[in-house]
Amino acid sequence: MTILTPARSPRRAGRDQRSFLLQRAQPAMTGLIDGSLSTLAPIFAVAFATHQPHYAFLAGLATALGAGVSMAFSEGLSDTGDLTGRGHPFLRGKITGAGTFLGGILHTLPFLIPAYRAALAAALATIIFELVALAWIRWRFFASVSAALGAVS
Repeated sequence: MTILTPARSPRRAGRDQRSFLLQRAQPAMTGLIDGSLSTLAPIFAVAFATHQPHYAFLAGLATALGAGVSMAFSEGLSDTGDLTGRGHPFLRGKITGAGTFLGGILHTLPFLIPAYRAALAAALATIIFELVALAWIRWRFFASVSAALGAVS
């Protein structure tokens, strides 16, 4: 049995890809980058100052939550999305906030390990993983942006 679907024009496919990038991928990427980078200083400051992984975990959790809420409100209130095509502000805010929290909590979780040096090593390995993953996501979703946008124009 063959299921027929309406053919999508290349122009329509380019607009769909552009909408996905502007409304989903870009807010998620912004959140992941912000969460991954903005939470590093507080977490490691507490870890180095106290040598207590539990305190670093609490600092990281608080920082990731605060950064996630902050970015959700910032993105949600930045514009309505009507003129820019960036989509509904509430959804964009949720995506950005969740990405920010995720980016901040990933390198916080290793501080649940009670041994200071092991927690620090695991956190550093997690940061390397995060940076490689961010580079891959950037390459995967945004490498062809200019080609896709050029096709739509």
